[in-house]
Amino acid sequence: MKRVLVLLLALALGHALERGREYEKDKVCKEFTMLGKDDFRSLSLILYSRKFPSGTFEQVKQLVKEIVALTEECCAEGADPNCYDTRTSELATKSCKRDAPFPEHPGTLVCCKEKGLSRKLCMADLDHHPKEIPTYVEPTNDEICEAFRKDPKGFADQFLYEYATSYGQAPLSLLVAYTKSYLSMVGSCCTSASPTVCFLKERLQIKHLSLLTTMSNRVCLQYTVYEKEKSRLSHLIKLAQKVPTANLEDVRPLVEDLTQILSRCCTSTSEDCMAKELPEHTLKICDNLSTKNSKFQECCQEKAPMDIFMCIHFLPAAEPLQLPAIKLPTETDLCGQSTSQAMDQYAFELSRRTQVPEVFFTSVLLSILKSLGRCCHAQDSSACFSTKSPILKKELTSFIELGQEMCADYSDNTFTEYKKKLAERLMTKTPNTSPGKLKDMVDKYSDFASKCCSINSPPAYCNTMVGKPPPCFSYS
Repeated sequence: MKRVLVLLLALALGHALERGREYEKDKVCKEFTMLGKDDFRSLSLILYSRKFPSGTFEQVKQLVKEIVALTEECCAEGADPNCYDTRTSELATKSCKRDAPFPEHPGTLVCCKEKGLSRKLCMADLDHHPKEIPTYVEPTNDEICEAFRKDPKGFADQFLYEYATSYGQAPLSLLVAYTKSYLSMVGSCCTSASPTVCFLKERLQIKHLSLLTTMSNRVCLQYTVYEKEKSRLSHLIKLAQKVPTANLEDVRPLVEDLTQILSRCCTSTSEDCMAKELPEHTLKICDNLSTKNSKFQECCQEKAPMDIFMCIHFLPAAEPLQLPAIKLPTETDLCGQSTSQAMDQYAFELSRRTQVPEVFFTSVLLSILKSLGRCCHAQDSSACFSTKSPILKKELTSFIELGQEMCADYSDNTFTEYKKKLAERLMTKTPNTSPGKLKDMVDKYSDFASKCCSINSPPAYCNTMVGKPPPCFSYS
């Protein structure tokens, strides 16, 4: 697997547009020879589906076709020494044509203004935003086998594309391992005498790998979108909301641990990084928090660590604690040696008191605390704190009220009942709205709630939406 990943990481520079150096060509050629054309093609399909999840199946397949043809020609014995550099340049030029059959990217036009190596390197950096809401839906056993028997290669290609575009933020090694295991299962079961029994047995065998892949995609996706600092804050907020009876001392080490795991494993080429570290982290969670919350305790009764992790991940926020209101950190808190501790303490205490989805907190809390912290370097820091604190407190309160308003009733009702109550609230706010307009508003806001009012909301999408609240929910 590690050798396979050397290939994939080499290809990851995009469109196989390597730097033209001989050692890059030699590396790819060695991998092509070792893997063979078919495996090279399959792995390239995983990589480019993952890199360009907004590209169509036909676009990704065409890109892979070009790359395989380029590699096969230039790695053949007796090939022109300049073949690799020439063909990658041709591919870059082809990508710049309006009718290029490759995944579209708005940055392509910028790259095409460059020349030579600069153009290649620019295109190497292009990729699509990750798909936050997976679209892959597994067919029934009968549908799987019907498609497989009709065209085994076509079925495999379609599966690799759909799965890799949906779960592309999982570590590459996990994607490769799981898709290989899945296609092996399909090949075995669709040719067996009892496909149903075979699928049942085989799915149990790969359940752990399947869970590890999908859950790794979730946590790595958030890490990619938020980056390290915001991701860490997000995990702190979520744990505070799920286990408000815990102390910061219980939660903070777990947040640090998970953040370090994600920084190491989400881009790791090691097969066992996430497989080893995520279960170990799960056991630490149970050691620290299972006695603090009955729901956590139930999750920790699951047999397998990945089942425990999934259970905890999907736990909703608990009822917030009824505690005295807290004030923003003071000059003493933020300008001393324990700035990080003070910021964590405030985020934790605010989160355990407030029933607002994490995206509303994460989108604004870090910037507010950093803005306040800049007063430490002001000429008159005390005056700065005195001036800024009320303004920032009002901004934060407005965001919290916005979240409470937009997500009111969502967690405590069925979706149908929620939409009914939403319609009643909107009619009260805008009594002159026509029935048709009211229905459109209900559909729009309920769609927002279904995506952004849970504790595991898609961060990029919801942060954009939180920043642009619907007019009737706007605050002044």
